[in-house]
Amino acid sequence: MTSQTITWQIENGRALVDGRWSEAPLPVAGAHLAGEGTGGAAPRRIDASGLLVLPGIVDVHGDAFERHIMPRPGVRFDTALALRDTDRQLVANGITTAFHGVTVSWEPGLRSAAAARAFVATLLDLRDGLACDTRLHLRWETFALDEANEVANWLKLTPAPILALNDHTTGSVLKGTIARKIGQMAERAGISRDDYMALLDRVWSRREDVPAAIAALAQAARDNGNVLLAHDECSPQERETFRALGAVASEFPMTQETAEAARAAGEDVILGAPNVVRGGSHNGALDATQAVREGRCTVLTSDYHYPSPLYAAFKLAGGDTEALAAHWPLVSRNPARVARLADRGTLAPGQRADLLLVDASDMAHPEVVATMVAGRIVYARRALEGSALEGRAVPALASAAE
Repeated sequence: MTSQTITWQIENGRALVDGRWSEAPLPVAGAHLAGEGTGGAAPRRIDASGLLVLPGIVDVHGDAFERHIMPRPGVRFDTALALRDTDRQLVANGITTAFHGVTVSWEPGLRSAAAARAFVATLLDLRDGLACDTRLHLRWETFALDEANEVANWLKLTPAPILALNDHTTGSVLKGTIARKIGQMAERAGISRDDYMALLDRVWSRREDVPAAIAALAQAARDNGNVLLAHDECSPQERETFRALGAVASEFPMTQETAEAARAAGEDVILGAPNVVRGGSHNGALDATQAVREGRCTVLTSDYHYPSPLYAAFKLAGGDTEALAAHWPLVSRNPARVARLADRGTLAPGQRADLLLVDASDMAHPEVVATMVAGRIVYARRALEGSALEGRAVPALASAAE
């Protein structure tokens, strides 16, 4: 490997390297992890005594930013303010790559096409100044027929968004698992329940046009090279249908059989980390802990709660650091694979220097001490030796044992 100038050296911690714990120093050269380096000024050193050094969390599906935009029904905040606040929450919880799940729906209000348009524009304007590598996960409601062309145009953005095919309309009409949320959905849309039901009826009347729209947008995603996901699949037959359209993973499958079908085909299954942290699904869906244990889940996402990926991996480990090494890929390497981001998710020379230092002295309540994104410290609860965090000289990092 070509000699590199080391800019940071993380010492005295336990780093998760190739699925095993290593106490060797972890060098960083610019934006990437490095092998041995030579030349240049002496690197800045981080004393990680008593801390775990883990690959950064890659979150392929998170919509908790919606609570920053609308913390209460009808109470809206500026999108730029919400994104900046979300960014701070992401890196404080060890998330170094985030795909914001922006729903593009036929609903008015928070999940309308207009709201999505404003969010996309604001993210593009702010992205370069955000600490977390923040990207788009376009959740297109398949009955939002009039919005499909705009979504197709967004697929051409750089970096390429993920596209997820969502159908919450059919369940609402046919009194499935979503029907009980009608009141909540009407409140989110800012209209009465009766007006929402009338709108739903009008949308449902166009159902014969939906399959062609799905096929066209899936074709656009394939042509453009976007990662395509299918959300809330209800059966192995649906998984087969969406697989044929190019959906590479099953996102929140509704049944055990659907998850098993995806895994039998060698595909990833994505479930919510809050499901693990809370001890089950809040809406009666698959138990994520059981799915992980039985090999039916390969990726955990923040879903609606940014602290959950970190806590879920530790909860699955049950206080055992060897088990943590086995479960950490659920929130790092595996989601990076789904998103086709081959440059992150592991700690290896040449990978992006996306990592976090974690105080796991209490493994039931791990705490992120510092987060690095592309070789830059973007969050630190304690001062880091030799850095100039926010332009200020800071003292040495305290040991977690102190």
